[in-house]
Amino acid sequence: MTREEVCLLYEYNAWANQRVLDACATLTPEQFTRDLGNSFPSVRDTLVHIMGGQWIWLERWQGRSPARLPAADDFPDLPSLRKRWEEVEADVLTFVRGLTSERLATVNEYKTLTAGTFACPLWQMLQHLVNHGTYHRGQVTTLLRQLGVKSVATDLSFFYRERGAAASA
Repeated sequence: MTREEVCLLYEYNAWANQRVLDACATLTPEQFTRDLGNSFPSVRDTLVHIMGGQWIWLERWQGRSPARLPAADDFPDLPSLRKRWEEVEADVLTFVRGLTSERLATVNEYKTLTAGTFACPLWQMLQHLVNHGTYHRGQVTTLLRQLGVKSVATDLSFFYRERGAAASA
């Protein structure tokens, strides 16, 4: 995977995250935290998991292995979550944009929260994180539909189309 491909993938990831957060802005506080029986109970909990995943992987890429993810209860509402996510997203994009081909190929060791220590090339970790976000954004889409709220498309093809339309304008 080239540096340019990684950067484009992370621009997509940030775009998709922003679209999902914007879609969640119409939720009432009760809807935001309602337990809907998902793998992460609420929209809030699922969003915090996505953001926390970005944060913990960035920490790992920088040689640290945090012992826990951020707690959903630390984010009582969407504005508090959005504020922290914007900080994490900016740090992730800065990291990704500073990568070299050599760094992408380096093997990083990291400790998970529950399954032990592993090692793999940085480019695989980077791909994993975007895939992780895509999976859980799909869950948020389902939760929004359960709540009767309009969801948004976050498919990579929509990103490419929107980007292409902007480039030709």
